[in-house]
Amino acid sequence: MARWRSSAGRVNVRYGFIKELSGLVAPGGLLTDRSDLVCYSYDASGLEFLPDAVILPSSTEEVRKVMALAQREGIAVFPRGAGSGTTGAFLPRGGGVVLCLARMNRILSISHSDLMAEVEPGVVTGELQNRAAAAGLFYPPDPSSLDFCTIGGNVATGAGGARAVKYGVTRDYVIGLDVVLPGGDVIRTGFRTAKGVVGYDLTRLMVGSEGTLGVVTGVTLKLIPAPQTVGTALSFFKDASAAASAVSRLFVLGVLPRCAEFMDAACLGCIADELPVGVPETASAMLLVEVDGQEDSIAAGLDAIICAFREEGAVGVYVAKDKDEAAAFWKARRSLSTSVRRLGPPHKISEDICVPRHALSGIIRVIEETVKETGLKILSFGHAGDGNLHVNILLDKRKEHEMTSAQSAVKKIFKKTIEFGGTISGEHGVGLTKRDYIGMELDGKTLDIMRSIKAVFDPKGILNPGKIFPEGD
Repeated sequence: MARWRSSAGRVNVRYGFIKELSGLVAPGGLLTDRSDLVCYSYDASGLEFLPDAVILPSSTEEVRKVMALAQREGIAVFPRGAGSGTTGAFLPRGGGVVLCLARMNRILSISHSDLMAEVEPGVVTGELQNRAAAAGLFYPPDPSSLDFCTIGGNVATGAGGARAVKYGVTRDYVIGLDVVLPGGDVIRTGFRTAKGVVGYDLTRLMVGSEGTLGVVTGVTLKLIPAPQTVGTALSFFKDASAAASAVSRLFVLGVLPRCAEFMDAACLGCIADELPVGVPETASAMLLVEVDGQEDSIAAGLDAIICAFREEGAVGVYVAKDKDEAAAFWKARRSLSTSVRRLGPPHKISEDICVPRHALSGIIRVIEETVKETGLKILSFGHAGDGNLHVNILLDKRKEHEMTSAQSAVKKIFKKTIEFGGTISGEHGVGLTKRDYIGMELDGKTLDIMRSIKAVFDPKGILNPGKIFPEGD
């Protein structure tokens, strides 16, 4: 059979396959022009791999047909959401078809009585939050990309966010899934009830599997009643260790914040001009903390925060005077990822380690030591309330010595993270960028079991191949 040459200039999939594929989706649901393919070739990792074609299905039935055809023909399929991931988890390395679920973007139902929402995977996370809020309900997971990332992508990576310290991560809110398996079979996992323990928990297995086991086409999510009000405080510290100690003190005092965000000195320098309050000259770290609940509990919570922070040597504590000022605090925080580009080096390696809270000061010291040893610009920020730090290494990848230093820095930080009882990824997943390090955290037997699970779901290895497990496995 004649083979089809993609606009990428490679010969990867047969012409007959593309022709048959075009008949499985609605008009406009198949993209093959290079100008279109480029848009689906990258994510926030900085990696780029051009697909041979892009499919945009509109229904579970279309996904089912695509997967059945792909398995029959042995064509690799890479499920994709909004492309906001940082690990290359859904990039088409080696060629194949990107299956973008952006068109499946309906909120099917929001139930007040059952505290549940049924959505398609292409629903933008922030849109679901807004719709839930309009109904007096609350969907807590809040990744920093919530204005454009999708529920399907959040499910695939097990996304978290600032509010995870109190409310948990995406996994804690997914109670059921509709999943298309590589051969085209459709299964429903989980329950639509408040509890259920029949059989293995395939829902939790699917969440965080990075699209390697099945394609999620429907998600049933738990919602909770919205908190009555929120209080927000911003505080500055002379050094990062003092800020970390202040977070630990909150929990010792019995304060459970819904957010406790940390920034080191380099991060603070990036956003200082965007904050609505002045940054003290002696400040080298910042905490942004929120409490929520009933109206009469907020003042007591904020008082406890102010007291704890001053006892740890805070050089400035500010309580947001209204919702607008609180929003300005958060706008500055969420601008950080783009603001770091101002520091100069053209490339960035983003890691998201997580340690027990008591080890937060220790891992911060390791990062500070690594900066001195390598001379690289390394910024750390993130969700201090649950020990999850985003470590950004800035470098010029065209300079071999900087690449070598950066790789050494990553290995050292990962090694120390694991020694502290932590994990090399708190919420971003493994994908391509962390797969060569996974053996630092998981032993051989554990990895063998995981490979066996992958083989049961995807015996021909067509679904998001090359991800999670080290190359050659």
